[in-house]
Amino acid sequence: MTATKPWYFSRTIWASIITVATGAAGVTGLPIDAADGALITDTLLQSVSAISGLIAILGRLSAKDRIG
Repeated sequence: MTATKPWYFSRTIWASIITVATGAAGVTGLPIDAADGALITDTLLQSVSAISGLIAILGRLSAKDRIG
């Protein structure tokens, strides 16, 4: 595995964050099913992808220098 990607594109990181969050929610008395955790993970990944795409577009539009 030689390719790298930002941490926020990692399904493992997001699934781990959701696992910790659902565990904490369970401790506080808010029950969350495992299926809900998977749905939350997918939703967050799609949101992060959309936001990072918008940031890339806005960054390119506001850039002062050419790519080259």
